[in-house]
Amino acid sequence: MNTYKIFGINGPVVTVKGQTSFEMMEMVYVGEDNLVGEIIGITDDSTTIQVYEETTGLRPGDPVTGTGSPMNVLLGPGILDNIFDGIERPLKAIEEQSGAFISRGAKVTSLDDQKLYDVTLKVRPGDKVKGGEIYATLPETKIIEHRLMVPPLISGEIVEAAPDGQYRLFDVVARLKDDSGEIHDLTLCQKWPIRTSRPIAERLSTSVPLITGQRVIDTMFPIAKGGAAAIPGGFGTGKTMTQHQLAKWCDADIIVYVGCGERGNEMSQVLEEFSELIDPKSGRPMTDRTVLIANTSNMPVAAREASIYTGITLAEYYRDMGYDVAIMADSTSRWAEALREISGRLEEMPAEEGFPAYLPSRLAEFYERAGRVSTLSGSNGSVTIIGAVSPQGSDFSEPVTQNTKRFTRCFWALDKALAYARHYPAINWIDSYSEFFNDIDPWFSKNLGDDFVEYRTRISALLQEESNLMEIVKLIGADVLPDDQKLVIEIARVIRVGFLQQNAFHADDTFVPLEKQKNMMRVILHLYDKSREIVAKEIPISKIIALGLFDKLTKMKYDIPNSKPEMFDDYIKEIDKKIKKLM
Repeated sequence: MNTYKIFGINGPVVTVKGQTSFEMMEMVYVGEDNLVGEIIGITDDSTTIQVYEETTGLRPGDPVTGTGSPMNVLLGPGILDNIFDGIERPLKAIEEQSGAFISRGAKVTSLDDQKLYDVTLKVRPGDKVKGGEIYATLPETKIIEHRLMVPPLISGEIVEAAPDGQYRLFDVVARLKDDSGEIHDLTLCQKWPIRTSRPIAERLSTSVPLITGQRVIDTMFPIAKGGAAAIPGGFGTGKTMTQHQLAKWCDADIIVYVGCGERGNEMSQVLEEFSELIDPKSGRPMTDRTVLIANTSNMPVAAREASIYTGITLAEYYRDMGYDVAIMADSTSRWAEALREISGRLEEMPAEEGFPAYLPSRLAEFYERAGRVSTLSGSNGSVTIIGAVSPQGSDFSEPVTQNTKRFTRCFWALDKALAYARHYPAINWIDSYSEFFNDIDPWFSKNLGDDFVEYRTRISALLQEESNLMEIVKLIGADVLPDDQKLVIEIARVIRVGFLQQNAFHADDTFVPLEKQKNMMRVILHLYDKSREIVAKEIPISKIIALGLFDKLTKMKYDIPNSKPEMFDDYIKEIDKKIKKLM
């Protein structure tokens, strides 16, 4: 490989003078410590490099060596139950090598190349295979089967296959001869460039919801598997907490959690919680189906930019195996700030609020890699992206939030007032929206009945009506409202406190099945309909409130276990009985 000398250093940006043989986006090694970098600009007299590690100590004249390949990650068994930095270096292995702090130019293999895996071959000599087909399987964790796939751009005939047995990461288990006669070794791993999306056979419609167990999401603002959602909110509104809940309870097979520029204590909390939490589906530790990418706020800023692409590439790899993957990006605002800092170092013309003009296209590159697809191996898989956005001062008109809205179809707006009132999840039901209703409502109707969609529509209408009434109440007070409007305010309080608010520390309320969500809406709306009949007979609403039914319904989320849906019928009977007495 050709070696050149550093001419200038400006933070993470390094320049080389004169003509070079480097290519755009080529991965290079910078300095005596072989710091990882990437070519981001080439002119006839200079080359610009973005370095993903701390550049302290670099000097003009230090070497820059090319690799001839783009920035890539190693894909294979060992990704799950692991924690990486932004460029897929395992932090556990680095800690063993250099202690609590990451040393510059740390040389560790991304995946454990000495561990033995029990490999079962799925091909035999003479088999014709194409890119994406599964040629071997192995148990990566107790609950996830790792499926080894032919690299997407290769196809041909298997000319050699090893017997089933134990193999290491780089051991050759099969050989493939392509149409030109070239032999390719098939090991337990492959490399893939992080900025290139992995090929698929076909993109499918997003017609299946991602079940999260969070009522305000599943019922009011659902997201489909393969969809993209944004969670914007100011400091302290619960973005990270909401993503933790989704990572723990959503029905995705695999979780990729990217801590991009977040505080170190938040990432350590994720590590502690996930290692202690038992996966409800398998009874195994949550980490058995989770991969963490930790790029905390004190790590090199350029690696923050790469961490998002590393995470989505790992997610696509497991999607190609036929798994449903959910990626939590926390937070894309910190990623955009890294773009802004590097853009400033490059002396590029700033756009709105100093962000580079290419911010929208970079956000699009990321969010467009979500999707539910038919894979090259013939199975179906999905990548669902849930990205947190941290607008300064909770200002949703700032560029990152506004551009994110353009590329996501689900918007869960976190409200500072709700968070400070201890209403969690603090998702504002007026400002939030989902555009997946037309896609996934047929699924809800088929699995839960048509009344589920009807209940949701009525609940949304009541909340909207309450919002309008509260504007009047602020001006003239609640006493002057007629009883039918007072009833709307009372039933909306039950919806807000009893349905939308959820307790992550309560065994029955941290995850709520869809059947229970539907029954809760059924009971609330039944009380509303019966109360409306009473109000129509000019019986004061104060007498209805005195029955204690409104307060009882705010507590039914705790009083009715998830395993006893029949108890909702008792609530219906009690409502009918007490209302009948009143009439």
